[in-house]
Amino acid sequence: MSAPEPPDLDLATRTGWPAELRGFLDRFPRGTWDGHVNLGGVARFWLNIHDGFRGFGGKLDAAAGEFREGQVTPEHFRAWFAPRLDMFLSHLNGHHHIEDHEYFPLFIAREPRLTRGFEVLERDHEAIHAAMDRMAETANGFLRAPVGDSDAMRFAADDYAEASGRLLVMLNRHLDDEEDLIVPIILARGETDLGL
Repeated sequence: MSAPEPPDLDLATRTGWPAELRGFLDRFPRGTWDGHVNLGGVARFWLNIHDGFRGFGGKLDAAAGEFREGQVTPEHFRAWFAPRLDMFLSHLNGHHHIEDHEYFPLFIAREPRLTRGFEVLERDHEAIHAAMDRMAETANGFLRAPVGDSDAMRFAADDYAEASGRLLVMLNRHLDDEEDLIVPIILARGETDLGL
């Protein structure tokens, strides 16, 4: 088990990158990304995937809220929810695998002074995967709760909502910080130079 991150780098408490990891971001803040000539197809595709995770996570969260407020029946919600949650978790797992084994090593090789940032992002993935496991565990508890037992259903739905909310907060912080570290590198160097 690795040592915990200092508070300014820990996913649970981080509010962005510290100064030593913001060099490229300070040169290329978010407002400059869309129109930049070096924002190529790979970067746009990757940003779209991130937006998809944000949107899909929000849809899962909204649907759980509708169920908890009694707007949909347990049967309807379960039929809608189970395959979508499975797809969300599966795609997120695959995405992190590609980043950890393909993209992060490539960026570290091209910009070794930002190695610490990529190590932090890899640790984020570990924390997110633990939260994903908890989310899946509580979702399974909800799916196993007897439909006729309203207390069991409510408690299981509350457990899931808490786990889901925690994961989505972590994921959104991570996605923002990952983009803030990587996109400015791409803008500074270009996709071809980076080997993307």
